[in-house]
Amino acid sequence: MRDLDETDLELLELLLSDARRPWSELAAVVDLSPPAVADRVERLQEQGVIRRFTVDVDRSQLGGGVPVLLTLTVEPAVFDAVRAALSNADAVEYVFTTAEGDLLCYARVADGDVPAWLSRTVETEHVADYGVELLTDAEWMPSIEGTEFALSCAECGNTVTSEGVVTRIGGDLYQFCCPSCETRFAEQYERMEDGATG
Repeated sequence: MRDLDETDLELLELLLSDARRPWSELAAVVDLSPPAVADRVERLQEQGVIRRFTVDVDRSQLGGGVPVLLTLTVEPAVFDAVRAALSNADAVEYVFTTAEGDLLCYARVADGDVPAWLSRTVETEHVADYGVELLTDAEWMPSIEGTEFALSCAECGNTVTSEGVVTRIGGDLYQFCCPSCETRFAEQYERMEDGATG
């Protein structure tokens, strides 16, 4: 597996600032050909470094909603369900998980009635406590500054280094830290496939 390099980082920075840049413009900045840039971006997608291309909409320009930051303390048994409910709510723009196990979310509540909105969005009996802060502004400034690439092995979760292996299994591309993990994963995949068709 080829290591991710400074050109990959530069491409990511450029795409974070404007994901609609044409390949030719990106190629001119990083001193590659447009097809080489397209190949690199496709590889970053296959490796899961780039998950999707999206639009950052300023919802305040579309009207409606009081911007709030909610901090929720949730029972561990239903944490994932509450997080999913918040993530799927139309009013919610961002959901974060803290190291303490709390959920934070940035939302625009249409009528400003946070308790009523929250009770319609999640099962509040599972929320031990919550706090609300009224926001005057929010700005999203994505950056990869100060980060390092750390792809995780699909089998054991260890960091994939230059000695790692990339394999396409069942149509999807997976990264492994070593050939042993690749073999174990492929064998498990085949057993699952055999069980599903058997």
